[in-house]
Amino acid sequence: MRRLIFEPEHEQFRDSVIKFMSAEVGAHAERFREQGMVDRELFLKAGGQGLLCTWADEKYGGAGIDDFRFEQIIIEENMRHGDIGFYINLHNDLVAPYIAKLGTEEQKDRWMPGIVSGEKILAVAMTEPSTGSDLAGMRSNAIDKGDHWLLNGAKTYISNGILSDLVIVAARTDPNSRHGLGLFVVERGMEGFERGRKLAKMGMKAQDTAELFFNDVKVPKENVLGDPTQGFKYLARFLAQERLVAAIGFMATAQTAFDITLDYVKERKAFGKPIGAFQNNRFKMASMRAELDAIQTYVDQCVLLLNAGELTAEDASSAKLLASELEGRVMDECVQLHGGAGYMEEYRISRMYTDARISRIFAGTSEIMREIIGRGLGLDERKLS
Repeated sequence: MRRLIFEPEHEQFRDSVIKFMSAEVGAHAERFREQGMVDRELFLKAGGQGLLCTWADEKYGGAGIDDFRFEQIIIEENMRHGDIGFYINLHNDLVAPYIAKLGTEEQKDRWMPGIVSGEKILAVAMTEPSTGSDLAGMRSNAIDKGDHWLLNGAKTYISNGILSDLVIVAARTDPNSRHGLGLFVVERGMEGFERGRKLAKMGMKAQDTAELFFNDVKVPKENVLGDPTQGFKYLARFLAQERLVAAIGFMATAQTAFDITLDYVKERKAFGKPIGAFQNNRFKMASMRAELDAIQTYVDQCVLLLNAGELTAEDASSAKLLASELEGRVMDECVQLHGGAGYMEEYRISRMYTDARISRIFAGTSEIMREIIGRGLGLDERKLS
């Protein structure tokens, strides 16, 4: 189905993004997977092409475009022509907005130019070894020492953990409040900040995921984002966009898997005819086509709602739930339609299958998404009991 949300300028931009992702990411994807991360120079190249934080103010080097459709295009074409391990979406759309929207003018002047140019690669550290994503159970803590905060704790499963230069760390600042958290910008080279091992994963081999440790790190007061007791509220505020970003990526990979498989079933023959000509396979492809079109339309509508400042937590959770669940089904069907070839790592569909398994877990599991949607319907046991 033709997508109606894009204007000619978006499609012109898409052409330039495809060229960049194909030449600078896709062409080197195998090497990136082998080394377990992309080259940090890739962020500099993306910055040079204007692909980092298109929304950023021109005084920081950005294009100043307040239209999330441009970011949507970057995410989609990285998934199609680049590599899922190039975590440009984390840098652009999940972490940088914390600094842009919570930071002081001094903080933005200090950090945003390097973020937009690719000199400063971003990460956010929330998840902990003992508590997972339960932010209220966070054990990392920061103590106010007058002219600085003393940060201690450990984080795990941190994307861009090895490459990052600026890490936004969530830590408890009020021991008497489950929600009393602060957000601290820890910079590469700070004493007491250590990176642990690069974690081996089932998929997403080119994306560096690491453990981070903070041992009496002295964080200057000027590196605190916003109110140091309101971090929980800030994290919740940015979750809707995070989940929409995830949904955009899931739909792009699902569509790519479909396209790869459609080509395959047209060419692969069995019993004297293309396997796509068999009714069972034809019906499978038809069902996937219909579902992809339906959920893509929903995700696109959510992008327009985000542009209008009207995207709700429930809408974003629905997008993330539907897109991740569909991606899982599509990947499974596409591997099946490839037969034995689908199990071979040399075939892209095999790698995409393992890459996609995390989709129903990160940015909130499918179970958590259903909780959020259900509570939005007024079905909250805390209020009904």
